[in-house]
Amino acid sequence: MTEALDPKKEIFRLMQLPKAAFGTIARREGSLFPSVSLVVSALDAAGMPLLLLSDLSDHVRNLGNSSLASLLFDGTGGIGEPLTGPRVTLLGEVAETTDPGHQASYLAARPEAALYADFKDFRFYRFAVAEALLVAGFGRIQRLSAAELWPSM
Repeated sequence: MTEALDPKKEIFRLMQLPKAAFGTIARREGSLFPSVSLVVSALDAAGMPLLLLSDLSDHVRNLGNSSLASLLFDGTGGIGEPLTGPRVTLLGEVAETTDPGHQASYLAARPEAALYADFKDFRFYRFAVAEALLVAGFGRIQRLSAAELWPSM
């Protein structure tokens, strides 16, 4: 018999992973396209994802089209059949942050980023989660709102 999965705990466990696929909206020749890139994230004190992004990157330019974005944390590494493994997709809105606490949280979790965090073109961003879609394997799918994940917010 398998132990019941606590979806909130699993979502927060996956959000601790250092890298994520970052989905933004690109505009090319008047049309909108989904665009996905790799980012390194950390969590702030409230448990929201933080990103350190370069102004030179496509994903930052894409945020000018829309601040709505997604993050996919993939916990399927080392699993022979990845579709049976855990992952979570977050939907939310991204905004630049100059909060010193956010910067400190990010650099504490990702100290290697101190090498470039002070570069003129790098800025910190906070991803405000609106919804999380947890897929913990075949038929083990749960969607939770931000209010369900962070009831005190």
